[in-house]
Amino acid sequence: MLKYSVITWKIAILWDTTLIIATFMNYTVLDKDTITNRILPHLPVAKRGFVSKACIIEIINAILYKLKVGCQWEHLPVEHLFSETVLKHGAVYHHYRKWCKGGHWKERFINLLRENRVSVDLSLTHTNGSHTPCTRGGELAAYQAPKKRKTTNAIYFTDRHGLPLAISEPMEGNHNDVFEIEKSMTVIFSTITSAGISVDGIFNNADAGFDCADFRRVYNAHGVIANVAENPKYDHEDADSCFEEEMYKERYVIEKSNAWMDSFRTLLLCHDTTASSWKG
Repeated sequence: MLKYSVITWKIAILWDTTLIIATFMNYTVLDKDTITNRILPHLPVAKRGFVSKACIIEIINAILYKLKVGCQWEHLPVEHLFSETVLKHGAVYHHYRKWCKGGHWKERFINLLRENRVSVDLSLTHTNGSHTPCTRGGELAAYQAPKKRKTTNAIYFTDRHGLPLAISEPMEGNHNDVFEIEKSMTVIFSTITSAGISVDGIFNNADAGFDCADFRRVYNAHGVIANVAENPKYDHEDADSCFEEEMYKERYVIEKSNAWMDSFRTLLLCHDTTASSWKG
């Protein structure tokens, strides 16, 4: 029986290894046509006529692979992600950093949002903050007591169905969601309006962590109607606000959106030490 178990165990390991290798060799986050038509035309052309030795589509796929599985750059399985000329992980990282620092990922996101704005449901929107543990520390990482580790915080804005529309600038995790909230929401609304989408007159759900005068003030300035759960710590007798409980029940979809983004392991655990890389 012991001998049979050992043989079965070895076969299982061999089978799993075969599956892993096969997955690496065939793994694509986005298909070739999507990368070619949706991403590649909007990335900058290298200066002085430099042409990458490796297929640029495979470089983009390698970047997306890293973001999806969450491995560190030095553990990127480049041998299985390139069909001909194989780049080292440092070269793949170089391309990613170049596009992050140039703001090209955000530009591409805004263009995609503009092209698909008719599919965005603004009959109701949602706001939520989310902390990302920074396992290696770095820029804008600070200790956050509830998670008992260093984190980076950001605020997300979605449509009624949880489709992510914008993200604030990252900030240190020791700050709460309403720290410099006017600055954060101005960045978010600027991103959305840059895509040709008006935020004037829309309703927005936010949890009790956003219940403060500064949050309501910046929403009023942009014509957004805030539906914020009341924080019991504050006195609301003089507050000019109302709360629609039935509408607020739909806020759970942004939690589902955060869970979906966390399926991209690099967003769940920030291995990058620069804020621009994480945001990219």
